[in-house]
Amino acid sequence: MKYIWQMTVILSVTCVAELLKYFIPLPIPASIYGLVLMFLLLVTGIVKLPQVKETAEFLIEIMTIMFIPATVGLMENWDVLQPILLPLIVIIPVTTVLVMGVTGRTAQRILRRGEKEK
Repeated sequence: MKYIWQMTVILSVTCVAELLKYFIPLPIPASIYGLVLMFLLLVTGIVKLPQVKETAEFLIEIMTIMFIPATVGLMENWDVLQPILLPLIVIIPVTTVLVMGVTGRTAQRILRRGEKEK
């Protein structure tokens, strides 16, 4: 019963995020609204971590399985991707390194700020 309740909380946040996407006409995916909403609920204590922890861990563990349909979709559209393959081979590693660098720098700044406050 605990897992059903945890999934209900997560799915409720997801549904609210979809509604926000519908009512707020910004070019932001509903998943981002959901992440921000869940973060705010956890930070404010409205939702406690134990109320969603086990189900969230399970969903993270099976995340790779969720990419299989997208991969199959790419394989089915090979004829569309083939002409832009070279730009993709260049763009994907460059943007991956860029995102990793920005994320690392941001994490370092947050950690340093936290150390200064102590």
